[in-house]
Amino acid sequence: MSILVAGTIAIDNIKTPAAEANNLLGGSASYAALSASYFCDDVRLVGIVGKDYPQEHLEMLSTHGIGLDGVEKSDADSFTWTGEYFDNMNDRQTHAVALNVLENWEPKVAEGIADAKVCVLANMSPDNQMTTLDQCWAADFVVADSMDLWIEIARDRLKDVLKRLDLFVINDGEARELTGESNLVIAGEALLAMGPKAVVIKLGEYGAMLFGPDGQFFRAGAYPLREVKDPTGAGDTFLGGLAGALVKAGSVGGDGVAFEDLRQAVVMGTIMASFTCEEFSTRKIQNLSPETIEERFNEFKAMGMF
Repeated sequence: MSILVAGTIAIDNIKTPAAEANNLLGGSASYAALSASYFCDDVRLVGIVGKDYPQEHLEMLSTHGIGLDGVEKSDADSFTWTGEYFDNMNDRQTHAVALNVLENWEPKVAEGIADAKVCVLANMSPDNQMTTLDQCWAADFVVADSMDLWIEIARDRLKDVLKRLDLFVINDGEARELTGESNLVIAGEALLAMGPKAVVIKLGEYGAMLFGPDGQFFRAGAYPLREVKDPTGAGDTFLGGLAGALVKAGSVGGDGVAFEDLRQAVVMGTIMASFTCEEFSTRKIQNLSPETIEERFNEFKAMGMF
């Protein structure tokens, strides 16, 4: 079964209290596709890069079996984000954002990759999410992420996207902003009422909450890390790992995804996100082994048994 991941492919420049690194692989789709590739042999990436994009980043993605036929190449400069994290690694400041190739980009899903059964709409404008989804005619499962920017400037269009989703993923602050509810349990239920069949509210270092139909609910903690080097892309890694885990488990099909399978996928997404935080950019998740992932999953599972 195939997974199509659409979103941003970026160059990141990141500073933390301990170190600084430039020209890193970034972007919502990059992290999500890489994470999904550990569970699915057919991951297809849709995005756009500029003439300055480091070739080694694309080559790394390709070595993980990620199809790049959907990656457009432009004569303009690449999308670039420059930011800084502070002592607690939760607070960050954006120093510069250069949209460049993203400014007028409209996703084009080539005919050869449009038959993907799982469509992952990583963080990008709701218009681009809708444009991508309209071209994914064979998708049995659609999951999307979003961010505060789109809630502020494209709220109505984002709500249109929600009506077409099997799963909507959003962080806690954004869930409160979109629903106007301070209580996250009420916010999760309000998001369900907007149309998606299930909702995940990400809680950062505190894990995630999963809401399903008929009052179904699941709460997962986060894997405890002794050191966080760079949390950039952790949420996108979570998204891709979740989608990949569903495919690996054989959960996606015409009858919908069982809530129990979503629970397991949320945990696996959490595990993948923990690896991302341990190194700059994708440096950790691009060098994992299936055994390492399974070992951490089993360790995490044992922590929650009582």
